[in-house]
Amino acid sequence: MKLFRFGAFEQEKAGVELADGTKIDVSAFGEDYNEKFFATDGVKRLEEWLTTNAASAPKVEDGFRFGSCVARPSKIVCIGMNYAKHAYESGATELPKEPIIFFKATSALCGPNDNVIIPRNSEKTDWEVELAVIIGKKASYVEEADALNYVAGYAVHNDYSERAYQLERGGQWVKGKSNDTFAPLGPYFVPASQVADANNLDLWLTLNGKKIQDSNTSDMIFHIPFLVSYLSQFMTLLPGDMITTGTPAGVGLGMKPQVYLKAGDVVELGIEGLGQQKQEAVAWTPVA
Repeated sequence: MKLFRFGAFEQEKAGVELADGTKIDVSAFGEDYNEKFFATDGVKRLEEWLTTNAASAPKVEDGFRFGSCVARPSKIVCIGMNYAKHAYESGATELPKEPIIFFKATSALCGPNDNVIIPRNSEKTDWEVELAVIIGKKASYVEEADALNYVAGYAVHNDYSERAYQLERGGQWVKGKSNDTFAPLGPYFVPASQVADANNLDLWLTLNGKKIQDSNTSDMIFHIPFLVSYLSQFMTLLPGDMITTGTPAGVGLGMKPQVYLKAGDVVELGIEGLGQQKQEAVAWTPVA
């Protein structure tokens, strides 16, 4: 099964895609995919509920809006320059000896096919296909050998970045990562039990139909068990928290000349077994 959320922004309902591809509304289960859900072994409880309720659950018909596949988490923790070629294309002269960590505002979270809004006065909005790791239980001082036991599952994330805000406005990366719509997540949350090896998944991104990112999560410098353990030494990871694990080469920042999004551009991306996203870039306009 794959978990998804659907409906109007911030009014999403819980859904499940069954093994045969049928999408059903599981609102009757009575829970959203949030911290409480993950903290109380919600994936297993939902599986058990489906054994007797899937047949009677309403089907979700085509044409709906996918929301973020998990409800807004307590934090989005990001890993920078976690693929060697991307580190070098970004200007690094040597690879990180420890993970580069920054945060992304949770208000940036949105659906996988929502428009990406180019921020007001932005000239350097960039894309980054990334594997997102969703934490399943409270993690503090976790040993690397035990780290995957704290992972609930995985999803596709596009870590949009405004490079001028990130790199030219005081060096605080969070400013360039946190604009509204800069964290499309989904379409699916895929439980860890259904992903044989998250450190061996193909991931890709196209801009206006041209593939410009094409890699595999095996190319990460710091792999998932290490990252979960490492982060837990510095902060408590809560159920539903999201770790986004870095992007491969092919971002606009690294191109010669550099290329950034303009209104009308279409970005598509995906990760093997986790689904695909599609965003159209639109210019910022005042909201009433």
